[in-house]
Amino acid sequence: MTSPQPPGAVLCDIDGVIRHFDHREVARLEAAAGLAPGTTFEVAFAEELGRRLVLGGLTRAQWTAEIAGGLGSGVPAGRAAALAAAFTGSPVRADGEVVALLRRARRRAPVLLVTNATLWLEEDLAALGLADLAEGVVNSARVGAAKPDPAIFRVAAERAGVAPEGCLFVDDSARNVAAAAGLGMTTVHFRTPLDLARALAPLLD
Repeated sequence: MTSPQPPGAVLCDIDGVIRHFDHREVARLEAAAGLAPGTTFEVAFAEELGRRLVLGGLTRAQWTAEIAGGLGSGVPAGRAAALAAAFTGSPVRADGEVVALLRRARRRAPVLLVTNATLWLEEDLAALGLADLAEGVVNSARVGAAKPDPAIFRVAAERAGVAPEGCLFVDDSARNVAAAAGLGMTTVHFRTPLDLARALAPLLD
């Protein structure tokens, strides 16, 4: 039996795969304010606000102010500001197992991070010690296209120097995975590091 053909490049999402946010303080503040769990997240990524964020239209300070304003008249201004600041400043951690797998894969194929993110992503990656994790970062806020727009996948493949059919795309969003598959990419709908390990196996031998 022959081994699977190794991908020519690995294109990997960041949030929900590599980076994870700790929103426990946000949850505490929401409960104290009498808000349903997840209210701040819904405001922060409401369709129009979220679109502006990931297309590079907001600084962190502007996003924080927009969230505070969006929490509504039922939340006192000071409490809304504290909630917004806690959300946009939530602690983060990197999944060490995922990072190790990507570093191993990079020895044999280019690894690029492909993400719907913010103008300050590079700063955040550096703070996590991940500035050198990949050959490059295809950030929606910098390229002007956000997943699942096919344009961002094409930019990533071009930067990797590999045709879409030769790319392995990893994401925790089924919608984004489907969009990449539509361009001919091999895809992984990420749920646990084991999903990634299986997909990268041809590069890890």
